[in-house]
Amino acid sequence: MKFGKFDLESGATFIIAELSANHNGSLDTALETITAMKASGADAIKLQTYTPDTITLNCDSDMFTISQGTQWDKRKFHDLYAEAMTPWEWHKILFDHAKNLGMEAFSSPFDSSAVDFLSDLEVPAYKIASFEITDIPLIEYAAAKGKPIIISTGIATLSDIEDTIDACRRVGNNQITLLKCTSAYPAALEEMNLLTIADMVDRFGVTVGLSDHTMSLSAPVAAVALGARVIEKHFILDRNMGGADSSFSLEPHEFKAMVDAVRDTEKLLGRVTYELSAKSLQSREFSRSLFIAEEIAEGEVFSSENIRSVRPGFGLPPKYLKEIIGKKAAYPLKFGDPLKWEDII
Repeated sequence: MKFGKFDLESGATFIIAELSANHNGSLDTALETITAMKASGADAIKLQTYTPDTITLNCDSDMFTISQGTQWDKRKFHDLYAEAMTPWEWHKILFDHAKNLGMEAFSSPFDSSAVDFLSDLEVPAYKIASFEITDIPLIEYAAAKGKPIIISTGIATLSDIEDTIDACRRVGNNQITLLKCTSAYPAALEEMNLLTIADMVDRFGVTVGLSDHTMSLSAPVAAVALGARVIEKHFILDRNMGGADSSFSLEPHEFKAMVDAVRDTEKLLGRVTYELSAKSLQSREFSRSLFIAEEIAEGEVFSSENIRSVRPGFGLPPKYLKEIIGKKAAYPLKFGDPLKWEDII
């Protein structure tokens, strides 16, 4: 699968830096953040494409006020999204800046008008946010555009995930990536259940990744070790800036440390092989083998006293020791000689 020019077949993990609300209403901050994302090793930036009116209602009912023990409690959805949104007129500017830096750039649409808007900008993929996974019409509409679709599963039940995959495939889109996600901000380590990643790969037969809201650099590393091919993480220039998403976003040096750790993990994982590297082959010289432990005359019987398993590994493998004991020397053998088959009669 390709996300623009980034090819997952290369074996590299696709690392997405999420801007979200961390521009704090400033285009200059957004541009500076994208530059820092590139310097920190991100392969792509991701925005969120909505207006308050495309994502919620401007309603005074208590149902439209957050009250779940979060950092956003007592705020109306409409007010929060008005503050956090990325103006649509910024999108092309930000995307062009990212592309000029050699990054992929795409977004999460929250309604069909956002899908169309992003389609006009020729995004390489669409990202469905966790809280939109139950919006099957939106998913079908985005998937029907024929681009790779990345779907966070933060609030999804098993049946929600199945419905989502079915929706994509119904419109002929098999370029599906599911992101294991825990919708808590920030998320606790014990709530991550990353073993689910390997199960998702086997169960659904799609690409799987991680949308991570922990403040740990370990979660992406563990996820990649378990089979994640995509990592998404919120990025901010400085958490002291504040803002709607600042408390669970990584600063540049933290994001770079995460990227470096993921790249190291890729090297560590390598491929399935039982072949020895050149250095490992060389190190076999330090393995044990059979050596002459005392002077042996021609015709003398080999015993556990006159041949021994020792380092280095220039003699016969020790697995033949029992077979050799009781046989005779073909000619005189000196102390310290490696034992060879031709030495034995």
